[in-house]
Amino acid sequence: MGCRRHIALLRGINVGRARRLAMADLRAVVAGLGHAEVRTVLASGNVMFVADGDRECDEMAAGLHGALVREKGIDADVTVLTAVEFDGVVQANPLLDLVDDPSRLLVAVPSVAAGVHALAALPGEGWSPDVLAVGPRAAYVWCPGGILGSRVLVAVERALSGAVTSRNWSTVLKLHALACPAT
Repeated sequence: MGCRRHIALLRGINVGRARRLAMADLRAVVAGLGHAEVRTVLASGNVMFVADGDRECDEMAAGLHGALVREKGIDADVTVLTAVEFDGVVQANPLLDLVDDPSRLLVAVPSVAAGVHALAALPGEGWSPDVLAVGPRAAYVWCPGGILGSRVLVAVERALSGAVTSRNWSTVLKLHALACPAT
């Protein structure tokens, strides 16, 4: 049996007035799919759960997406990673030496793992003062001047045709502590 602990990242939940979803409702939807130990982090669509079987992450993401549409009328992109994949994302971050404010370091996770290949040419661009690094499953974006208006974030979004969701480093570490407590 593979890794059963997973992280689901919902894109655009509770941002502004659109796509409002109480975390208790999100936990109920995830539990209703047969998953256990469902926990949310913050109110922005971050869920840790133990999967009910050995289904693939893409299959679980599609199931959660469908359940959200059916049960809550919310059409939000869902990305699911195993705890092992998520740990790899945390361990692969090459920008930690630059960071003095974890809220300005974003981890952009493509909906599908192969999506990072679409970002290969972007780190060579002149993004100063922002910095972009691409890892095996995610991109890391340091925005020392702030996230709003970051040209590199727009470029990442465009390169992935919107099939990406981002979390700041503080949120990533909270999710990591839940999913990978022994790490």
